[in-house]
Order: sequence, then structure tokens, then C-alpha cells
Amino acid sequence: MKTSWRSASLVASAAAVLALTTACGQESGTSSVGSQNVGATAAAGDYGSVGAGAGAGASASPSNGYGADGQNAGTQSSAAGKLAVTQNAELGKMLTDGNGMTLYRFDEDTAEPPKSNCDGDCAKAWPPVAADDAAAGAGIDKALLGEVTRADGTKQLTIGGWPAYRYAKDTKAGDVAGQGVGGKWFALAPDGKKATLASLPGLSVRKDPKLGDIVVDKNGMTVYRFLKDVAWPKPISNCTGSCLEKWPAVGIVSKDDTKGIEKKGLMGFTRPDGVKQMTVDCWPAYTFSGDAKPGDTNGQGVGGTWYAMSPDGKPVGAPKK
Repeated sequence: MKTSWRSASLVASAAAVLALTTACGQESGTSSVGSQNVGATAAAGDYGSVGAGAGAGASASPSNGYGADGQNAGTQSSAAGKLAVTQNAELGKMLTDGNGMTLYRFDEDTAEPPKSNCDGDCAKAWPPVAADDAAAGAGIDKALLGEVTRADGTKQLTIGGWPAYRYAKDTKAGDVAGQGVGGKWFALAPDGKKATLASLPGLSVRKDPKLGDIVVDKNGMTVYRFLKDVAWPKPISNCTGSCLEKWPAVGIVSKDDTKGIEKKGLMGFTRPDGVKQMTVDCWPAYTFSGDAKPGDTNGQGVGGTWYAMSPDGKPVGAPKK
């Protein structure tokens, strides 16, 4: 009986290992623990500097502290024209003027009562949208359109009480270079709120113009993979301590709350530090604190070990071994 019981246990253990191998097998052609890829954009072992990436706000000129030097100010029409609702891949529905230029709001302004706190150099970088000739297009409640008298006596358009602006560094229709500048400027949604893709699943796929299909979280933020992690025979994260502060673990989401992600190896695990982390193809998933807004990929290639994650868990753009 003892021999029979022991044999059965061995068979069960082998079956369990086989099942885990099938679910969390290591992919071929990619590196794992201890690897360091060629072409690193930071020193080996570097986890990346927060805010060092080239997001929309990062490219802004520091000359006046408002995100633009005002050299393009005045080149855009001051009249609002017929406002329109434009669909943006990262921000969802946002407001544009009659020429297709993105309209923004400023966190230091107030909506109740409406008041603009952007004057002088700020107004050169962020030209106020004149209230004259403003009309509501399809999908816009005209009752939300209003005006506020600025310090210089001019009338500025308001949306849901929020003063509306353009950005001097937006040069063509659809540009959103002003999104997130200084952590205070945001594209306007049709209802006057900040434009955002709040209805995204827990994990989904976004087509990046340079990287192709990559995984994003519920906030539209890029999801990354760390080449020093392990997927087989079980997920192991080698990003701990200060690393985890720069590269926050993606929380566990239900398989039903994902779209376009490969289901194999799509699961969560509990790290030794107690944090519960999501995996794609058994590879631990992270976001990057240096990404300021949806669409940013500032973590791509950092240290030669961090890469955006593809829908099947592979590291996008990582050098092949």
C-alpha cells in the first residue's frame, strides 16, 4: 500500500509540473535571469529615471515655465468657430475648434465661478480661445458653452465653466502636445472634464505608431516586461525595492476584464513582498512611473532590460539572442 501511495504521489506531482510547464513555459529566443541586452539606453542595472522620458510635457521649453516659449503664439486663429468632438486613440473624445485644434483646460483655473489664472507669458504659451463666434457642433451640449471676462477685458470661451485654451506648440489639427504639461494642462472633454479613456478594460491592446501592438492597463498606460524576471516554472519578479517604485506592478485583473490579450498564462501571483501582480504568458507586468500620460513609452529599452509588452507577453523590440 505504501509503495502504491508513493507511486501515485509521484505521478500526481509529475502531472502538476507538466501542467505548470504548459501554462508557464519559457518562450524561446528571449533572455531571462542575469541577461543584459546590447544597445542599453541606461547603465546596466539602471531602473530608469522618473520624468526623464520624452512625453508631451517633457519636450516643452523651460524658458518661461509654461511649457512653450510663445514663439508660435498668434499664428492660430483666436476665434473658436464651430466646436467639434474628435476621437483620440489615447484620450478618447476631446474638443477641437473649427480648425481642428485641440482645446485645453488649466488646473489652476476655476469653473465655479469661471476664472482664468493664465495671463502674461502663460497666455502666450496657451492662447485663450475667444468666446466670439463659438458654436456647438454635433455631440456638444450648447448649454455648456459660456464665457468669462479676463483681466484684460476680453471674453474667453468656457466649457462647463472651464476657460478654454489652445497650445502654442500644437502646429496642426489633432496635435495634443499640451496634454499633461506641468501636470496641470489637459485636453478638454465635450462636457468640460479632462479627456480620458476611462472605459478601458483592465488590460487591452493599443497600436503604437512605432512599436506596433502593445499592452496597456485600464488607464491606457503602457505595460512593460523586465528581462531579468522569470516565467517558468513559476512567475518570479526580480524588480524589488526602489525598482518597484519606478516600475509599479500591474494589479491582478480578471481574464474577462481583458481584450486582445493571449489567455495562456494570463494570471496573477503573489510576490514575496505581498504585492499581487498580473502576468501575461506568465511574465510579470509593470507600468513605468516615468510615463506621464496614456501613449507614453518612455520606459522602452531602459537599461536594455525593460520593454513594452506584446499581447502574447513578448518584449517588443528586445534584441534577439
